Amino acid sequence: MSDPTLSSAGAAATVGSPGLVSGPAGPRPRRRFSRRNIFLYGTLFVIAVYYLLPLYVMVVTSLKGMPEVRLGNIFSPPVEITFEPWVKAWSEACTGLNCDGLSRGFWNSVRITVPSVILSIAIASINGYALANWRFKGSETFFVILIFGAFIPYQVMLYPIVILLREIGLYGTLWGLVIVHSIFGMPILTLLFRNYFTSLPEELFKAARVDGAGFWGIYFRIMVPMSLPIFVVAMILQITGIWNDFLFGVVYTKPDIYPMTVQLNNIVNSVQGVKEYNVNMAATILTGLVPLVVYFVSGKLFVRGIAAGAVKG
Repeated sequence: MSDPTLSSAGAAATVGSPGLVSGPAGPRPRRRFSRRNIFLYGTLFVIAVYYLLPLYVMVVTSLKGMPEVRLGNIFSPPVEITFEPWVKAWSEACTGLNCDGLSRGFWNSVRITVPSVILSIAIASINGYALANWRFKGSETFFVILIFGAFIPYQVMLYPIVILLREIGLYGTLWGLVIVHSIFGMPILTLLFRNYFTSLPEELFKAARVDGAGFWGIYFRIMVPMSLPIFVVAMILQITGIWNDFLFGVVYTKPDIYPMTVQLNNIVNSVQGVKEYNVNMAATILTGLVPLVVYFVSGKLFVRGIAAGAVKG
């Protein structure tokens, strides 16, 4: 007669032995074509097509000659690829009295964007650093007033700034427009930098203070090296906003120093001669090329900086 104790032990050993476990283990594998996945990827596909279709039309139209454009099939690829519309948009299209294309406006935009981005980011990063780590009496009130400026419509400030720039002798100059862009970019950039610096470990700041580091020593040796993502975010936001700006460019400058967007408007809305849609499309792509390149080159850092600067305030 068998011992019940041994039988129980043998059954337990059999169940616990590797390769002899009865029934499936672990979570049930998900179906690749489940209803949820079909809905998710279908929605993403529709959104991608919605945004990519206009870009596709712009690209294929810019590579066609005018006889092919007149056929009216905007979605068909070019039968014969030509880069003449791009050449004309860059160096021959009329933007008013001048017929030198977008090349002059491109360099004007570079001369406006580079100093505006450097100046606004430098000042805003110092502001955010001071508000996050060097609290002073009335700092919260100052911060609220500064952030309030981000919600004032630009149109309300157009005429007062015209008067101000005229009085200091900078109206109609590139440096006047640089100052305007730097000031209007200050509130939102200060908010981003303050939130990011607040999310950094406070122990680093305290340890540096104990070691005798001052305001600028902590900023340049600790804060700046640890803040590359938020600097990239600020750079992308400023480059995109300043490069694509039309309103400030047409109000605060004059025809000789119009930025690229104002010249693009003059090309597209020109009523003289034949409407060259291929040249218009090429000019539009050229105008938006710089922000696209900047974003695609630094896209991962942009996402990291946005996430880090938005979770703590």
